[in-house]
Amino acid sequence: MKKKEMTRLLELTERLRQLNEQARKQFVERTRGEGYECDFYGEVKPFAEKVEQLADEWRSLVLRWIQEEKPDKLYPIQIHDTYDNLIAASVLVFQKDARRKRLLEMIKSIDYVLESAAFGLK
Repeated sequence: MKKKEMTRLLELTERLRQLNEQARKQFVERTRGEGYECDFYGEVKPFAEKVEQLADEWRSLVLRWIQEEKPDKLYPIQIHDTYDNLIAASVLVFQKDARRKRLLEMIKSIDYVLESAAFGLK
């Protein structure tokens, strides 16, 4: 991979980590709060679209990086699962009836893979 692509991959990874943390905070601090009303077009859709846009680019770059560099303890199946989890979590964090423990574990799992990728890229 070219240096420019590696830099972009690291930027995407860090941005997705930030959005993942933002999603966690949304769920814990706002969604679960008393009287929270979800605004689909004002909150959910823009957030989910931003995550999906970045995750699409991240997935293709990180899969190529894994294929070329073969980092320890990071595999294509983890990337595909993390991508799916990012997309799901970006919507679930706005739903009051989402299962708290399961969603928070999903967010931890996403962060673990993103952190592992960031560590391998540095």
